[in-house]
Amino acid sequence: MEQHTPKILAVAGKGGVGKTSIAATLVRLLTEAHPGKRVLAIDADPAVGLSTALGIEVRTTIDDIRKAVVSTAKDGDAKSALELLGEARYRIFDALIETDGFSFIAIGRPEAAGCYCKINSYLKEVIGFLADNFDYIVIDGEAGIEQINRRVMEKVTHLLLITDSSKKGTQVIQTIRRVADELVLYERIGAIANRLPSPEIRSLLDIGDIPLLACIPADPSLAEFDLKGENVFYLPAQAAIVRGVKEAMHEWGGIL
Repeated sequence: MEQHTPKILAVAGKGGVGKTSIAATLVRLLTEAHPGKRVLAIDADPAVGLSTALGIEVRTTIDDIRKAVVSTAKDGDAKSALELLGEARYRIFDALIETDGFSFIAIGRPEAAGCYCKINSYLKEVIGFLADNFDYIVIDGEAGIEQINRRVMEKVTHLLLITDSSKKGTQVIQTIRRVADELVLYERIGAIANRLPSPEIRSLLDIGDIPLLACIPADPSLAEFDLKGENVFYLPAQAAIVRGVKEAMHEWGGIL
């Protein structure tokens, strides 16, 4: 029997470069291209911006579940590690939101220093177990890859790095790439240059040896969408971000 291997696409980059909008657009394109497949969107950013971009209202996060399980353990209920894991697996479905085209789950706030690392590692296992039920997983991460590695799963199949035209944006994705080479198992890597003020900027971008999959021009209409907290599913198919993300996925092949 063929082993189920979901495609796991992690989106990372400096804050403010539009990675959440791109992650949301990627979820939209996957649901449109693969109506028979199971798509999971994971919001790994404490700001929980992906939910807004996808039109989702979050009530429970993974962190809420972690706190509830920790609270049970602190109250003197001496459960074994296996029992705690079983409880977390059961409760995980309370945080899973299902829509017609995809499912959604939010990680919530990052753990405080010195908190219950064993519980966090159990939750990582739980999310790994959850991922086995999906064909495509899109992770919108914080500005860095360490958090994805620590709190979600040890490997991704596709690492998508987002930059704008700033020097800091390009430096951050090169740093993430170096960290990922040490900490994360990935199969494919690529970058999208977003919000470019002019096409000429493309030749000036220094992203090292990261393949540039697509360039997306600055789009005033998307900026208005972001300000209003609109759902990316309402963006026209010809919107620059939709066309750009589609181009990037075609560059990778086998995604759309």
